[in-house]
Amino acid sequence: MRVLQIGADRSKRGILFRGSPAFKRQEAYAARFGHLDIIGFSLRGDGAHRIDSGPLRVYPTNSSAKWRFGLDALRIARTLPRPDVVSVQDPFETGLIGWLIARRFKVPLHVQIHTDFLSPAYAQLSLVNRARVLLAGFVLRRAAGIRVVSNRIKESIQEYYHPDVSVTALPIFVDITRFRDAKMPTEPSTARKYSYQVLIVARSAPEKNIKFAEDAFKKVAPPDARLIVCGDISEDDIRNKQSGRIYYVSTDDPSSLYKEVDLVLVPSKYEGYGLVIVEALAAGKPVLSTDVGVAREAGAIVTTEEKFADALAEWFKSGPRTGELKGYPYKNFDEYVQAYCDDIKTCVPAK
Repeated sequence: MRVLQIGADRSKRGILFRGSPAFKRQEAYAARFGHLDIIGFSLRGDGAHRIDSGPLRVYPTNSSAKWRFGLDALRIARTLPRPDVVSVQDPFETGLIGWLIARRFKVPLHVQIHTDFLSPAYAQLSLVNRARVLLAGFVLRRAAGIRVVSNRIKESIQEYYHPDVSVTALPIFVDITRFRDAKMPTEPSTARKYSYQVLIVARSAPEKNIKFAEDAFKKVAPPDARLIVCGDISEDDIRNKQSGRIYYVSTDDPSSLYKEVDLVLVPSKYEGYGLVIVEALAAGKPVLSTDVGVAREAGAIVTTEEKFADALAEWFKSGPRTGELKGYPYKNFDEYVQAYCDDIKTCVPAK
C-alpha cells in the first residue's frame, strides 16, 4: 500500500528532520504501509532536505515564500508514483492541496485534525483562522475518513458537520515511560532558594496564552516561587527576558524539567490534544489547565481563564502536590502504530 501524506510541521521536532520524535513515528508507519511519501511545507531557510529512509521518503517544498507552499507541493506530487490514499495533517491549507492531489490521482482523501478549530477562541484569534474554519468545511465534506486526536474534537465535528464518513478519535502517542522515568536535571544554583517551581512548556503563539499565565503568577505566587517558561526562545531573547522570578529556557526535550518542578501550567485558549498535559501527568506532576484538549479526561486541574489566577493561588495553599495520568489509551508504541495505519487503510476500497 502506498500512502502520500501532506504536512505543515516545520519545527525541529517535526517530520522534516531525521531523528525527531515525529520522524520516528513516520518510519514506523512506513514500515507498516510498505510505502510512505511525505510532502512537507517548508521554507528554504528551514534547513530541511529530502530524506530517503527505506519505505519512507520525505520531500520538503523548500519554498521561497509561504504563499508558494501549495504550488510547490503540487509540483512535487506530480513527480511521485500514484498513491492509494492521500492523508493530510489538517483540514486547512494541507487539506485543500491534499484534496487537489487526491482528485488528480482519483484516490480517497484521509483528513487528520490536531487542532480544536471549532472552539470559539480559534476563530476569534485572527482573520486567517476564520477563513480556515470555512475551508475546513469544504475539505471535510470531501473526506473518505477523518481522524481526530481527542473526543472533544470528535464530538464537535459530528455535531457541526454530521459527516457521512467515520470520525475516529485517535490520540497522539506519548512515550509515557520516558517522562515517568526521566532523571532530575542538575539544578541551577538559583533554583535552591525557591520552595515552589512552576513550569510552562509552550511555543510562542497567541493561543498558548503565555503572557496571561505570567501575569497570573506575578499576581498570586508567593515570594519563594519561581516560574520557568520553556519554549522556542532564542538565546538573545533568553538573555533579554530573564527577570526576577521568571526564568526562560529553550529545549527540545523538557522531560527532565518536569521532574524538577512542582506544577505545570497550561493556560491555552484552545488545544487539539495537549501533549504537555499528558507528559507532565506521566511525570507525576500536577497540571493546572484551562478546559482544553484532554485536560479534563487526563486528570488535570481544570479551571476557566477568568478563574485561573484564583486556582493558582489555591494550589499554592493546598495542592495537590502530585499528578496522575488517567485514561491513556495505548499499551505500547506498536499498538498505536497499528491503530493509526488501520484508520488510514479503512479509506481505501478493497481490491
